[in-house]
Amino acid sequence: MHVETSSESPTSPKVIELTDTARVEVARLIAEHDEPGIGLRLGIKGGGCSGLSYLLEFTPEQEGDTVVSFDGFQVFLDRKSTIYLAGTTLDYQGGLQGKGFVFRNPMASNTCGCGESFSL
Repeated sequence: MHVETSSESPTSPKVIELTDTARVEVARLIAEHDEPGIGLRLGIKGGGCSGLSYLLEFTPEQEGDTVVSFDGFQVFLDRKSTIYLAGTTLDYQGGLQGKGFVFRNPMASNTCGCGESFSL
């Protein structure tokens, strides 16, 4: 499933959203990697103190991925992660007290104190 954020109507739901600060940081990190065809992979994996952990990495697109295009880069989600992350907003909090990338997942019923894992 290929989703173009720029062509979606205002009423259609987005699979995943990134705040402006997250978009700037992702674009910066991808430019640092300097590898053609890579994007930000968001996912989930079992583990963490609340049962499921968030996954962020830079990879090429894989078969079956949901692809969300942003200005200058793409975000990839595998099928399983798309289900658990639908409606999530990824933020970036920098600075001395910043936490880095922060997930705001409306499907999470419980989130651990560090914000890196969740349960449904």
